[in-house]
Amino acid sequence: MILDGKLGPIRKGLLEFLILKIISADKVYVADMLKRLSDTEFATQEGTLYPLLSKMRRESLVDYQWKESDAGPPRKYYKLTAKGKSQLAELNEYWKQINATIDELGN
Repeated sequence: MILDGKLGPIRKGLLEFLILKIISADKVYVADMLKRLSDTEFATQEGTLYPLLSKMRRESLVDYQWKESDAGPPRKYYKLTAKGKSQLAELNEYWKQINATIDELGN
């Protein structure tokens, strides 16, 4: 696609938004996040997701809890913090405004 270079920064920002949305539903393991994204244009790999989750944790948007696994070693399950929930609410509202603006200007 010709626009790949121009859409890269938008996609990167939206990926963080989508991760917040995915984690908001329940405590989530990285493999579950990757699976949810796999059939979308936001399909990604662990090498992209782990650094993003680390950044989001440093920003106090997410936290994690170790849980034992029947299928191997303990796993990190991510959840939103209060700050993460607040940021997600702001992003949801901003997304609605952006879509309304695009719809309005597109006519």
